Amino acid sequence: MAEPEKPFAPPRINLNRIYTRRGDTGETSLAGGEPIWKDAARIDCFGTVDELNAFTGLACVTAEEAAREVPQLGALAAILRRVQHELFNLGSILATRPEQAHPKQARITAADVAQLERDIDAANEALAPLSSFVLPGGCRLNAELHACRTICRRAERLLVRLARQEPVPPETLQYLNRLSDAFFVWSRWASAVLGRPEVLWDPNLAAGAR
Repeated sequence: MAEPEKPFAPPRINLNRIYTRRGDTGETSLAGGEPIWKDAARIDCFGTVDELNAFTGLACVTAEEAAREVPQLGALAAILRRVQHELFNLGSILATRPEQAHPKQARITAADVAQLERDIDAANEALAPLSSFVLPGGCRLNAELHACRTICRRAERLLVRLARQEPVPPETLQYLNRLSDAFFVWSRWASAVLGRPEVLWDPNLAAGAR
C-alpha cells in the first residue's frame, strides 16, 4: 500500500559549503533568490523566529533531561520538538514572497494553530488560578520557557510590523500569538510537575519599597 501523499515537499538543499561571502556587503537572499538587505523587516522577522527555535531547542533538551527523573516531562519535550519543526515551517514561508510561494512549500496551517490551542487547554487544566503575575524562575526549565515566551512575543511584534507593509499568511500571526501563550502555560505546568514553587511578583520586594 502506497504512503499517502504528504502536504509539504521535502527539503531540497545541499549544504556542502557554509560561507559564500555573498553577505559581506549586508545583503542576503529570500527563498526565491531575490536579494534583500539583512536589516529588512522580513529578514528581522524570520531571523527572530530562528532565534526562538534555538531557545525552544534549549528548553526541549532541558525537558528531556528532566524526564529521566520526572517522566511526565517527556510529553512536553515531544511537543517542544514538534514546535521546532513548525517554527522552521514558519521561517520557510516568511522567507518567501507570497507570490513566489510553491503550493507544497512548508508553511504554518490552521491545524498547527488548533493543536497549540489543545495543548494549552490540556496543560492549563492542571494549574491553579494565579493570584499575581509570575516571574521567570523557580527552576531552569521554567526560566527557559519564559525566555521562549518573550522571544516569541518579539517575533510576533515584528510580524505585525511586516504585515502592515506587505501581505503575510494570517495563520502565521495566529500561530505566534498562540505559541507565546503556550510557552507561558508550559512554564507554569513544568514547575508544577517538578514540584517547584512559582516566583510570584511582589512589588514590595523592590529596593524602593524597603
